Amino acid sequence: MASRSATIASGHGLHARPAALFVQSVNDSGLSITIEKEGREAPAGSILGVISLAINQGDVVTLTADGENVESVLDSLVTFLETDHDAE
Repeated sequence: MASRSATIASGHGLHARPAALFVQSVNDSGLSITIEKEGREAPAGSILGVISLAINQGDVVTLTADGENVESVLDSLVTFLETDHDAE
């Protein structure tokens, strides 16, 4: 099992558009990934689960997963979360 922490960079947090892109990336990986904020966990492949965590800019989240290529998948997801998608 591997985990990575990320600080959310998007100005409006992980709202609908970046959350949808994040969830799509998680689902494309084929891994079962959990996202955690302040002790609350949700499946990272669920848009409702991710949005329910009310993740804002500057929040630190932890991604946890197990499986093949888990290190590279988590690294790419952290890069996604640490990019300001509202500035694009």
